[in-house]
Amino acid sequence: MTAPVRVPAARRSSADLIGAEAPVLAHNYHPLPVVVARAEGSWVEDVEGRRYLDMLAGYSALNFGHRHPALLEAAHRQLDRLTLTSRAFHNDRLAEFAERLVALTGLDMVLPMNTGAEAVESGIKVARKWAYDVKGVPADRATIVVAADNFHGRTTTIVSFSTDETARAGFGPFTPGFRVVPYNDLAALEEAVDETTAAVLIEPIQGEAGVIIPDDGYLAGVRELTRRKGCLFMADEIQSGLGRTGRTLAVQHEDVVPDVLLLGKALGGGIVPVSAVVARREVLGVLHAGEHGSTFGGNPLAAAVGTAVVELLETGEFQRRAAELGVVLRGGLTSLVGKGVLGFRARGLWAGVDIDPAIGTGREISERLMREGVLVKDTHGSTIRLAPPLTITGEELQSALGTLEEVLAQGA
Repeated sequence: MTAPVRVPAARRSSADLIGAEAPVLAHNYHPLPVVVARAEGSWVEDVEGRRYLDMLAGYSALNFGHRHPALLEAAHRQLDRLTLTSRAFHNDRLAEFAERLVALTGLDMVLPMNTGAEAVESGIKVARKWAYDVKGVPADRATIVVAADNFHGRTTTIVSFSTDETARAGFGPFTPGFRVVPYNDLAALEEAVDETTAAVLIEPIQGEAGVIIPDDGYLAGVRELTRRKGCLFMADEIQSGLGRTGRTLAVQHEDVVPDVLLLGKALGGGIVPVSAVVARREVLGVLHAGEHGSTFGGNPLAAAVGTAVVELLETGEFQRRAAELGVVLRGGLTSLVGKGVLGFRARGLWAGVDIDPAIGTGREISERLMREGVLVKDTHGSTIRLAPPLTITGEELQSALGTLEEVLAQGA
């Protein structure tokens, strides 16, 4: 058999590259038909040179925009020195990363990992170990209470407590030890928590579900309930954290400090995968050598980039930008209600927008916006998500909202 002739990527069109993926890549994604080749700030460019305003920001992984100069400088500087040692040895970047991250979050200790799903899996293990070693739950009986419509990742354990059949179907048998209650329902949570409960694991804002924001007082209620019942409050801020909602953490809108905080996405600055479990000393202190690990977790390159991310957040600039531009975002979306928008939920620079199904599905609206130079992503029927980089300008945001208005005005 003659080997196929491969055309260099620089000479292949978007259509060629999309077609070339189909036979060699697993079909676990359905991307919009745009092939990004370059990016800067809030803008990306495809292989033909067409520019698009990025209103998704890698599901919040790009909170600081594409190729932020301070983050690139930190990465370049570290690339010239040291990239990986594994945790078999110490490295000279990890201590500062952990010191600054605990100071930023108000907690005590860090368990560095790589992806968001790894952080969630690690948090689950830590919560169970805490339940056995500290709370005194009998062996193998620890439970974790979670919320319906959650999204915490796609490992087999995590999809075991998902209520999204697309994520679950065909992947059983499922991991036991989880109880699912309705989100934003303190009474149901109270009923589900008992003497076997290690933790309550929730997203302060449910991102994949459509940016679902709980009622005022819900997070404070979860905090009070978990403290009273003697279990951990574990907050998954992988999407909602690190400036997205106008505060460093979404739980800070109710002045809540969880026992365990799960971070990822923006922690790597859009350059390398970086995640972390950040927790009280009593909680992470249950881990001993050999009980958990990661070859790449806490590597010097990740620690250098993560430290630079924390430095950006320490100034408060990005939190203020998200809060101020969030007012612009809410105002623009409010003006579209009744003009193709049925309703929306927004906090900071993050919104779930419900489009009138008579105009189109979320996918169809996303494709129409793409053709007009704006990139968003759909979720669940006719809902689209807006989560631009926190570096976006007011003019760019207004332009994106104007394009959405034009697309909606075109009708079905």
